[in-house]
Amino acid sequence: MDSHICGVSKLFFFALFFFLSTTISSATLSQNSSSQINSNSVLVALLDSHYTELAELVEKALLLQTLEEAVGKHNITIFAPRNEALERDLDPEFKRFLLEPRNLKSLQTLLMFHILPRRIQSHHWPQHKSPSTKHNTLTNDFVHLTTKKSGKKTIDAAEITRPDDVIRPDGLIHGIERLLIPRSVQEDFNRRRSLRSISAVIPQGAPEVDPRTNRLKKPACTGSSRVTTGSYQYTTQWLRVHHSLQHPHRVRVGLNTTSTAKAK
Repeated sequence: MDSHICGVSKLFFFALFFFLSTTISSATLSQNSSSQINSNSVLVALLDSHYTELAELVEKALLLQTLEEAVGKHNITIFAPRNEALERDLDPEFKRFLLEPRNLKSLQTLLMFHILPRRIQSHHWPQHKSPSTKHNTLTNDFVHLTTKKSGKKTIDAAEITRPDDVIRPDGLIHGIERLLIPRSVQEDFNRRRSLRSISAVIPQGAPEVDPRTNRLKKPACTGSSRVTTGSYQYTTQWLRVHHSLQHPHRVRVGLNTTSTAKAK
């Protein structure tokens, strides 16, 4: 009798365990399937659209997962520059800056500046006589939507060339004429460019140092031994600094100038 009861108890617990395992597995599969992007998503439409340059930049910026999470939370509006704006109209130096691995953050900021975390169709633009409307982007920056007197719609300084170009249940895409550049990315680019130009500047008239001997190279003769006052003073100043670095314990106050050729 006791063994029969024990057998029934074991069978009951086994059935309960099987039921709970099946329930948890079903819930997990349901959650995973709901987090996957639908084939009718605006992100899939972007990757398969004629905005190939923008889609390529999104992939290079490693933003697909971030955009999937954004689509999972709310509808999005994408402002996609035409391919020519990214191929031929974009400053080559700025494009190289964006594609450098160390500037990945700037590229991500620039791309997310083109995406709004809400659905805005063409009929949501303000009327011509109405003030422009301000909207947050995925980077928490702001863009302004305006309608000109001619009826053309704009986002900041870019004109909407293909309104409501791609419409999907979770978002839509507007085609725009040019790339939108947030101020933070522009400032970062200008700062990097200034640093490069400063590091590339060689002081005019500065003597060269031989890297093998760490000594000053002798200036090449140009057929005349005449030395002007300004260049002489500039060169002696460099010589004095270099000598103090080479011999820190024997710094001379002045330089012997008796060997300098006199002007005719």
